[in-house]
Amino acid sequence: MSTLIAPGATLGVLGSGQLGRMFAMAARRMGYRVHVYSPDADSPTGQVADREVVGAYEDLARVRAFARNCAAVTIEFENIPASTLEAVAEVCPVRPGSYSLSVTQHRLREREFLVAGGFPVVPFAIVRSIEDLKIAVATLGTPAVLKTAGFGYDGKGQRLVRDAAEAEADWASLDRAECVYERFIDFAQEISVIAIRGVDSSVVTYAPFANRHANHILDVTTWPAQLAPALLRQAQDLSREIAVSLDHVGVLSIELFVTNDGKLLVNELAPRPHNSGHVTIEAAHVSQYEQQVRALCGLPPGSTAVRQPGAMANLLGDRWAGGEPRWYAALASGPVALHLYGKAMARSGRKMGHLTATAPTSAEAGEIVVRAREALTPPSL
Repeated sequence: MSTLIAPGATLGVLGSGQLGRMFAMAARRMGYRVHVYSPDADSPTGQVADREVVGAYEDLARVRAFARNCAAVTIEFENIPASTLEAVAEVCPVRPGSYSLSVTQHRLREREFLVAGGFPVVPFAIVRSIEDLKIAVATLGTPAVLKTAGFGYDGKGQRLVRDAAEAEADWASLDRAECVYERFIDFAQEISVIAIRGVDSSVVTYAPFANRHANHILDVTTWPAQLAPALLRQAQDLSREIAVSLDHVGVLSIELFVTNDGKLLVNELAPRPHNSGHVTIEAAHVSQYEQQVRALCGLPPGSTAVRQPGAMANLLGDRWAGGEPRWYAALASGPVALHLYGKAMARSGRKMGHLTATAPTSAEAGEIVVRAREALTPPSL
């Protein structure tokens, strides 16, 4: 039986943020209709979708009704109950499946999966009690990072434990939730690799992205990352192996640390497109969002080659603190593209959009996009 879902069909997406918005835009360009399901109305995805359905992810009857109008369904973020995907799967194909989501949405399950597969990870311990915490501190030392097992992203649900005396208070500030205690890694570089695995089990990857964070939120990405050829291949091979082990179908994002002695450690997995991959819209022959559409619909993956080196800079709500940003000044800064997500309220730390730039080298693109972002804010601010 053919797995192909041809253009003209309706695709569903669970979750309605900016990743869903860019998926919907890619799908509509390819001739598909898009329906979105989430608890929010007038959402970033809903603004560009053909239909927006508002409902709780736990309302499985409503979820099944949504799925009946779709040829296939995907996700745009991982904080969706696995039972929701299982309900969709009763009605139509859902990619990725509930197993991949279940593993990647929970840090402890994710770490256990990686360890079982022999993948390199940051040394960690499980914390469910004060005794566990004391053992973790004694074994792994400080500084360390304490992370809640579930519902954490962009630095949420994390505490840096600077010394043993602070550990209990740090855990208490996380409501003594089940946590993963990780040794602090003084890494040389943070990178990500985006892998796409098709219905036919074929896997392709983009070259690694170099990422710089500020306050635990991705700030600037340059692509491709400047890595030794052997390390570049190792990062891509590792990502392919993880995608196969997860039996993941769709886009899978793998965040990695490059240690000072040139080793790779897996930091986090995301069963969806990644913030760092925004740059592929302008810099790659085929964007990560078109790749998500292709994988969902049983189409072959597109080229992951670099069309032109590029860079991306996130736009957080802080840029609106002094009033409307100076869009004219930013867009006069050279080969710069603006992407805004349609969010009505700008808040500190909230991702409102991003800028991308292309140039002969990724380093040049990074300089251009940072200058453009700085031009948004008057010098007096």
